[in-house]
Amino acid sequence: MKIETSIDVRGIVAAIARVAAGAARPVHLHEPQFRGREWDYVKQCLDTGWVSSAGHFVEQFEQRLAVVCGTKWAVAMVNGTAALQIALRLAGVGLGDEVVMPSLTFVGTANAVSHCGAMPHLVDAEETTLGLDPHKLAAHLEHAAVRRGDVLVNHETGRVIRAVVPVHVFGHPVDMDALSTVCEAWNLPIVEDATESLGSSYRGRPCGGLGRMGVLSFNGNKIVTTGGGGALVTNDEAIARRARHLTSTAKQPHKWAFLHDEIGWNYRMPNINAALGVAQIEALDDFVAAKRALARRYADAFAGVRGVRVVEEPAGASSNYWLNAILLDDNTGAARDAVLHATHEAGFLTRPAWTLIHRLPMYRHHPRSDLSVSESIERRLVNLPSSAMLGMSAG
Repeated sequence: MKIETSIDVRGIVAAIARVAAGAARPVHLHEPQFRGREWDYVKQCLDTGWVSSAGHFVEQFEQRLAVVCGTKWAVAMVNGTAALQIALRLAGVGLGDEVVMPSLTFVGTANAVSHCGAMPHLVDAEETTLGLDPHKLAAHLEHAAVRRGDVLVNHETGRVIRAVVPVHVFGHPVDMDALSTVCEAWNLPIVEDATESLGSSYRGRPCGGLGRMGVLSFNGNKIVTTGGGGALVTNDEAIARRARHLTSTAKQPHKWAFLHDEIGWNYRMPNINAALGVAQIEALDDFVAAKRALARRYADAFAGVRGVRVVEEPAGASSNYWLNAILLDDNTGAARDAVLHATHEAGFLTRPAWTLIHRLPMYRHHPRSDLSVSESIERRLVNLPSSAMLGMSAG
């Protein structure tokens, strides 16, 4: 397949090849690394029989997560979508509400909103962070919303706008200072989607702990994995206690009776997954260092390539560079497809950004702002192989 483009496609392939020199082909987008005590800890679960949601590894993992995120509490769950659903519920999101979130995100963000019976209200991204644009959000709310008593209402739909969910896309922190200013002015709580940013920080503060609640993901492709898993982190003990209760089928403590006082969910993380997570989080600093080293190598490799800009961490932030990315100057989409085709042919399994939420059939008619920047990023962005081992091999 040959597509005419002004972008130096061969130069892009060559740049990736220089960075991934020595790696076996195909070079995947992101592979987990198990170089610590994963076998030992998982074997303890098997030897003792503690493989389900009870067990000391769950508590250990939660304690370590809280330390990494700079929070007092962490509640481990089955995945990041479940964690976000619970966080939104605890933020007061319910049936018929709207939740402001970016269109440039993984579908799990929107699905968590929908699982609450609410509706995603999609807003634009900024190119610097790839995350939600606070300034465009402020302008959009001035146009789309009206205060009615203590709540904010979308004057076109009549639904209450209940919360804002920023996403630290690919590990790059959102401009949280500006966003907090906007949300305080409109009395909107922030639920931080830090599912991609464990180990990232904003102005010296860890992602996940930047607001009242944050959520994390430990899917197989994340910087730290439990196979599948997520967590809610918070400094609010009442929120942590309530999250733990709701995700444990709302069962009241008792030696033998099955007493449930409300509708809950069976969302608790199994001990065997938490054991994997404890070993992984012991290596988090090494993973972040390797990924940052890999980002520097990509920046050097692409310095002379025509029509390409490497996505770098925003000012005042430190990114875990979960996924490295480039943005092409060509805004047609044809160049991106040419790059994807050529890199895959060469054995480098790059990928585009997610399909924007407002382009998916189930969210096509949801409320939204102007999304021109998100649409431009979608047409121009290519994610590069980003496994930590590529940075470790750099020495």
